[in-house]
Amino acid sequence: MSTTQGEAPLSDVELATAEWVDWYCHRRLHGEIGHMPPAEYETNYYLETTKPQVTVTT
Repeated sequence: MSTTQGEAPLSDVELATAEWVDWYCHRRLHGEIGHMPPAEYETNYYLETTKPQVTVTT
Protein backbone atom coordinates (compact mmCIF):
# COMPACT_ATOMS: atom_id res chain seq x y z
CA MET A 1 0.00 0.00 0.00
CA SER A 2 2.73 2.46 -0.88
CA THR A 3 3.72 4.51 -3.88
CA THR A 4 7.09 5.71 -5.05
CA GLN A 5 6.84 8.81 -2.85
CA GLY A 6 6.18 6.69 0.25
CA GLU A 7 2.54 7.66 0.66
CA ALA A 8 -0.45 5.49 -0.16
CA PRO A 9 -3.06 6.84 -2.55
CA LEU A 10 -6.22 8.03 -0.82
CA SER A 11 -8.28 5.22 -2.41
CA ASP A 12 -5.97 2.61 -0.84
CA VAL A 13 -6.27 4.25 2.56
CA GLU A 14 -10.07 4.41 2.27
CA LEU A 15 -10.24 0.73 1.29
CA ALA A 16 -7.95 -0.36 4.13
CA THR A 17 -10.00 1.67 6.61
CA ALA A 18 -13.28 0.19 5.37
CA GLU A 19 -11.87 -3.33 5.61
CA TRP A 20 -10.69 -2.71 9.18
CA VAL A 21 -14.06 -1.25 10.25
CA ASP A 22 -15.85 -4.25 8.72
CA TRP A 23 -13.58 -6.64 10.63
CA TYR A 24 -13.92 -4.66 13.87
CA CYS A 25 -17.72 -4.59 13.76
CA HIS A 26 -18.55 -7.94 12.15
CA ARG A 27 -15.81 -10.54 12.64
CA ARG A 28 -13.63 -9.84 15.67
CA LEU A 29 -14.47 -11.82 18.79
CA HIS A 30 -15.20 -9.56 21.75
CA GLY A 31 -14.38 -11.11 25.12
CA GLU A 32 -16.72 -8.94 27.18
CA ILE A 33 -19.78 -10.15 25.27
CA GLY A 34 -19.17 -13.88 25.25
CA HIS A 35 -16.51 -14.11 22.54
CA MET A 36 -18.85 -13.23 19.69
CA PRO A 37 -18.72 -10.50 17.06
CA PRO A 38 -20.41 -7.22 18.07
CA ALA A 39 -22.83 -7.37 15.12
CA GLU A 40 -24.01 -10.84 16.16
CA TYR A 41 -24.44 -9.69 19.76
CA GLU A 42 -26.48 -6.69 18.62
CA THR A 43 -28.72 -8.87 16.45
CA ASN A 44 -29.32 -11.28 19.34
CA TYR A 45 -30.02 -8.37 21.70
CA TYR A 46 -32.72 -6.91 19.46
CA LEU A 47 -34.28 -10.32 18.84
CA GLU A 48 -34.60 -10.84 22.60
CA THR A 49 -35.73 -7.34 23.59
CA THR A 50 -38.16 -6.29 20.89
CA LYS A 51 -41.75 -7.39 21.03
CA PRO A 52 -43.38 -8.61 17.86
CA GLN A 53 -45.92 -6.21 16.45
CA VAL A 54 -49.48 -7.37 16.39
CA THR A 55 -51.41 -6.50 13.28
CA VAL A 56 -55.19 -6.48 13.19
CA THR A 57 -57.00 -7.08 9.96
CA THR A 58 -60.68 -6.48 9.53
